[in-house]
Amino acid sequence: MAFLDRFRRGSRVRMSRPTGGQRTGSTTVRAADRVDEQHLHEFVEARRGVEGFVEPRTAVSEVTLLLVAHDGEWTRRRVPSVAWAHDFANKHQVPSYDAAVVGVPQRMRDYNSRIKAERRERGL
Repeated sequence: MAFLDRFRRGSRVRMSRPTGGQRTGSTTVRAADRVDEQHLHEFVEARRGVEGFVEPRTAVSEVTLLLVAHDGEWTRRRVPSVAWAHDFANKHQVPSYDAAVVGVPQRMRDYNSRIKAERRERGL
């Protein structure tokens, strides 16, 4: 069988779809789970000045919650829904924003630049 035979109309060979997970366009994404929730909880508890940025579903990922600490350190995890993300932030007394509206804070980009410069200095 030639490679392009898979894509020709009328071909008897069909590509199977992946099992499990949700399909988003042509990709399958992992759903949020308890490990993601636990990581977000630990991040909020261990840092001060945390803000939440709820990122909408895209073609390649589900809804995510981006948490950014006062110094720019950040983490991002999948969450079940936009409402869940805002509820999580409210329960942990973390202000939350829609990232599609306000963007991400400059301190996060500054943090990434600092980390990148430190790695360059160490030769990594």
